[in-house]
Amino acid sequence: AWVQANDFSFSGLHNPGNTGNPFGSAITPVTVAQIPGLNTLGISMVRIDYAPWGIVAPHYHPRATEIITVIEGSLEVGFVTSNPDNRLISKTLQKGDVFVFPVGLLHFQRNVGHMNAVTISALSSQNPGVSTIANVIFGSKPDISTNILAKAFQVDKNIVQQIQRKF
Repeated sequence: AWVQANDFSFSGLHNPGNTGNPFGSAITPVTVAQIPGLNTLGISMVRIDYAPWGIVAPHYHPRATEIITVIEGSLEVGFVTSNPDNRLISKTLQKGDVFVFPVGLLHFQRNVGHMNAVTISALSSQNPGVSTIANVIFGSKPDISTNILAKAFQVDKNIVQQIQRKF
């Protein structure tokens, strides 16, 4: 079948996402899953809407660097460098500010304003992937052994089991 214009376009990025969830954020991806024409091109983007104090939980993209632009509001953003330093690099951004999250590094965003915030990010892969840390650690199928997690976090096994039940 021949490719068509619809294979290279996406409509709706101007529509706010529903932030009525425990995180107070909504992510609208524009990756190869939404635009087949992105296949092999090494780019994608995402719109993120944030309720006041909403977050994008700590996560990383295994296949992409991300550059984020604040369209509305103010955000605290940050990433953590790799071992052994594990340095937090963070900043509060205002409308029009840009910040870069290097490929594979844990990062997060939080709306620090009293109004909704909106960002647009570009990513250096058509399929950047996302691993949200809490989901990876406490929501794996099957579960990572409670003994391993209790020792890793230096907490009682019952605490690990309580958290795992939430996932």
